[in-house]
Amino acid sequence: MKLKDRVSLITGGARGIGREIAYLFAKEGCFVVIADINLEEAIKTKQDFQKENLFLEVLELDVSEYLEVEEAVNKILDKFKRIDILVNNAGITRDNLILRMSQEEWDKVIDINLKGTFNCIKAVSRVMIKQRYGKIINIASVVGLIGNSGQANYSASKAGIIALTKTVAKELASRNINVNAVAPGFIDTEMTAKLPQDIKEKMLSQIPLARFGQPQDIARVCLFLASEDSSYITGQTLVVDGGMVMY
Repeated sequence: MKLKDRVSLITGGARGIGREIAYLFAKEGCFVVIADINLEEAIKTKQDFQKENLFLEVLELDVSEYLEVEEAVNKILDKFKRIDILVNNAGITRDNLILRMSQEEWDKVIDINLKGTFNCIKAVSRVMIKQRYGKIINIASVVGLIGNSGQANYSASKAGIIALTKTVAKELASRNINVNAVAPGFIDTEMTAKLPQDIKEKMLSQIPLARFGQPQDIARVCLFLASEDSSYITGQTLVVDGGMVMY
């Protein structure tokens, strides 16, 4: 087992990509804590995991509130005495064209996606520094690299996460803490399922592998970054998009 006896905190872990990351980590022997603003959904996920004898703890958390994040981290430390892996997966969209985008739509996305990532890194990094060990994985997006019409707020938040990843990687490297980002392309989740069919077809035509990604595709990359297989990788953004974005 690649993560045997490790302790991980995964934000936004109740469903979608976060849930799949939690599932794979748990199967690899990790003590997984998912923190989600939707406690009811998180409890349901825990019950599903228990049916397969997989360990999972849940916490209700709004990542945009630093005091809540700090309290959640302290609860984990009280129980496990350490945090080895942080996956910043919590995120939302509030799509609109820039001329129509409200202040609330802009602020909410930045607060959850970017500020939330900062809050969790800040709270957990002090623990990892004392341990002289840690893995931080930030879920970005290809739109943080190329932009996307109607997603000025989301694109900006994800681009910010990529820059934040590089900076924190430089700050924490001397303490044996790896900090990387994963940039998914079009992944088949509840969020993308709501898109109109014509938009999906247009996106599919831009993907060389000619299929949408699955949450498992992202989870496997996160497992790699959380394990010792990636011990000499830090400050990087791994693009997982079926070839949609190439440099």
